[in-house]
Order: sequence, then structure tokens, then C-alpha cells
Amino acid sequence: MNLLYKTYYFSSYQCDQRRCFYIDFGHKQVKLSFCQLLALRQKVQTIDIASHFDKDLNYSGIEIITLCNREHLFVFDTLQVMDLKQLLKATFGILELNSLVLH
Repeated sequence: MNLLYKTYYFSSYQCDQRRCFYIDFGHKQVKLSFCQLLALRQKVQTIDIASHFDKDLNYSGIEIITLCNREHLFVFDTLQVMDLKQLLKATFGILELNSLVLH
């Protein structure tokens, strides 16, 4: 496995042999296909961080995300959501750079 990017809370890896990705959430490592990674990115991108700072919109300051057809369920606080957004943005940036270098 090759480390793609590491943030304070999370890490992303690419496994060329198995043709998949892994996200290490600290307490759990989840195997994802590229389509599942795209779906995760879409879910995370739609989270409104500003609502975490408005008690009327998000009183608890948490987000609940399901992955891989509800196989995994995660509860994230505001800092973890911001960190996950950074991880996915950087992971896809690195994948894009790798594709440019290889061509």
C-alpha cells in the first residue's frame, strides 16, 4: 500500500495489487473501490461546515456518514469533518498529479 495523504485524524492509501483504496479513520480502516471513494467525496463535499457554527442549523455539531451501501457508519465532529474534507481534496489532487506524471 502506498500512502497518498495523511491529515491529523485520517490517512488515505492506494493499493495497486488489489486495485483499491483504503481510508484509515484511526480506529478503523475501510477498503474502497474508486467509485466508493468518489461517492464518499461527494457526500463530504455536500456537508455545510458553516451550519456547524450555527446552533439553529446543527445543534450537536456532528455529521453522520454511511459508506459502502451502509456497511460502515461514522459520526464526525466539526474538526473531523474539516479534516476529512482536506484529506479527500488532497487525495484526489495527488491522484490527478500521478496520472499527469505517468502520461
